[in-house]
Amino acid sequence: MLITGESGTGKEIFPQIIHQFSSRKHGKYIAVNCGAIPEGTIDSELFGHEKGAFTGALADRKGYFQEADGGTIFLDEIGELPLATQVRLLRVLETGEFIKVGSSKMIKTNVRVIAATNVNLPEAIDAGKFREDLYYRLNTVPIIITPLRERPEDINLLFRKFARDFAEKYRMPPIILDEQAKSLLLNYRWPGNVRQLKNITEQISIIEKERDISGEILRNYLPVDATKNLPALFSKAEENSFSNEREILYKVLFDMKRDMTELKKLVLDIMENKESPITGDQARIFRNLYDTDSGNFVSKEAASKHIHIDQEEKENIQDTEEFVEESLSLEDKEIELINKALEKHNGKRKYAALELGISERTLYRKIKEYDVKG
Repeated sequence: MLITGESGTGKEIFPQIIHQFSSRKHGKYIAVNCGAIPEGTIDSELFGHEKGAFTGALADRKGYFQEADGGTIFLDEIGELPLATQVRLLRVLETGEFIKVGSSKMIKTNVRVIAATNVNLPEAIDAGKFREDLYYRLNTVPIIITPLRERPEDINLLFRKFARDFAEKYRMPPIILDEQAKSLLLNYRWPGNVRQLKNITEQISIIEKERDISGEILRNYLPVDATKNLPALFSKAEENSFSNEREILYKVLFDMKRDMTELKKLVLDIMENKESPITGDQARIFRNLYDTDSGNFVSKEAASKHIHIDQEEKENIQDTEEFVEESLSLEDKEIELINKALEKHNGKRKYAALELGISERTLYRKIKEYDVKG
C-alpha cells in the first residue's frame, strides 16, 4: 500500500488502523522513518547484518523485515530512501526474500508493507530520485489523504477532540469556540493540516486563561502567511542551488579557475608589453608572482595587494620573496565551507545544512568524517 498526502495530514495513523483491523493484528507492527536513518546503515536496519560484516558489527542482528515477519511494516518518508536500498526493497516486495548485509543466505519473510510519503513520487522519478518500478510495486493499493482544507466538516470535530484530549492531559476544562471563532477556523487554509490544528489547539489550551475562545483570540494564534501549500515537490535545481556537497565544490573550483584565467591573461599582457595602466614596477611584481613554466601564481588577493603597493614600499620588495600557492584540495575547501556555514548560523547544523544545500544527515556525516568542531 502507498499512502500519499500533504505533510501533517496524519498518514502515520492509517497504517495502524489497517493493521489493527486485519488478520495480521496479532503480529508485530513496526514503523520505520526512512528519512531519519543514515544512508550507510539503513540496509542493516531494514535487512539485518552478520557479525563482522562491517566495522562495529559485533554480533548478528535481525532487520525490521525479519522482525515483522507475519505482521506489518510501515515505511514512512519512503521518498528519502537511497537508490541502492530501493533495489533491495523491490526484491523483497516481488519475491518475499532478502539477504542480510555480509551474508549469502537467503531469508524469506511474509509482511504487509505500507509506505507513505509527502513527496510527489512521479516528480521524483523524473528527477532520478526514485525508481519507477518500485513506485508501481508499492502503489498496488493507493490511499490518498486529502488536505484538511478540502474536508471542512472535520475541522470542528477534530478541534473538539484535541481540546478534550489536552483538557485531560493538563487537568483543566476544555476550551470552547464561539461562532465567530468557528467561522474563522473553517475559513483558514491550514497549510500544516491536522498537525497544525492540533498544535494550535494545544497552544490555546495552555496559554489562555479563559475557556471561551472568541474569533479575536483565535486570530492571534493563526499565522498570517498561509499561502504556501504542500506536498513538497522535487523540483529541478535552480541556477544558484545545489543538491549535494559535490556540486558546491565544483562551483567553487570553477569560480577559482575563472579568476585564475583572468589573472593569467593580465600577466601575459604585461609580459608581452601590451598597453596597460600598470606601471613598470608593478609589472615586475607580476613577473615574480607568475611562473611561466607551471602556469601558476599566488592567490588573486595576494596579487592585488602587490599591485597597489605605495611607491615608498616598492624599493623594499625583493625578487626572492616567497609566496604560498593557495590550496586546491577538495577536502580543504569542503571543510572551509562547512566551518563558514556553522559560524554564520552560530553552530546550528540544521540551518547550516540548508545554507550548504545538503541534507542535515549528510552534514552530520561530514562533520564526523573531517572532525569539524561544530
